[in-house]
Amino acid sequence: MDMSSGGVAFALNHATLEGKITIAVLLVFSLVSWTVIINKFRQLAKARKRNALFLGYYSKAKGPLVIFSKGPIEQLQGSPMYDLYYGGCEELKVQQEKYGTDKIPHHGMSAGRIALERVLGEAAVGLESGIIVLATAISGGPFIGLLGTVWGVMDTFAGIGRAQQATLTTMAPGVASALIATVAGLMVAIPSLFCYNFLVTKTKTLTIELDNFAAHLETVFMTDYLQEKKGGSSASEDIEDYRPGGHRQEAAPSDAATGH
Repeated sequence: MDMSSGGVAFALNHATLEGKITIAVLLVFSLVSWTVIINKFRQLAKARKRNALFLGYYSKAKGPLVIFSKGPIEQLQGSPMYDLYYGGCEELKVQQEKYGTDKIPHHGMSAGRIALERVLGEAAVGLESGIIVLATAISGGPFIGLLGTVWGVMDTFAGIGRAQQATLTTMAPGVASALIATVAGLMVAIPSLFCYNFLVTKTKTLTIELDNFAAHLETVFMTDYLQEKKGGSSASEDIEDYRPGGHRQEAAPSDAATGH
């Protein structure tokens, strides 16, 4: 039997006002969910493509600031990795102008690290935006459908009580119209569930790649632009001092220095 002209059409024709409202709400949920799904797939595909393009330019550049010196590049817009790179380089140039030298002290480099963390956080939020809509559809869709089903079954039994006869003919329309709400809820939740798992995995992969690139960029900045301490300490020692948890153990004060 053709479902479009059979069970589904029969259930919709006999649906109560409450059932039709429930199905309308679920239809809105479905439209919003599919809009988010399509936009997220397009966003992630564009981000991966532009990231690959940026890494190609970056690997061929002769210096860390070569790409930045060309200004905003239209072809790389939409690449979270390029946004991260551009934000870090922008703060680095600000600190260089502030101190009037290419080599900047720890305070200036710390500002660059904070800028990288800020852009990294904004990129992560942008990649994860809209995912909450799918999570809500997954958890809320079946419950809304169940509400419509329970409500419809309650009306059906109330009608049977008023008619004082429990025949299949009197029960079938009400039960069918009630069950269509559960079907609608599952049709919202199931596609959202599969797409949610896929999108979360891809988003997490992109976020890890961004985190790794931020760590690489931070190391490059400190190696090339961190001002050495007075006393001729090496750049590697400065980097270890700069990184969290990388501080060296200070030498204990001598007796001569303390006066003992």
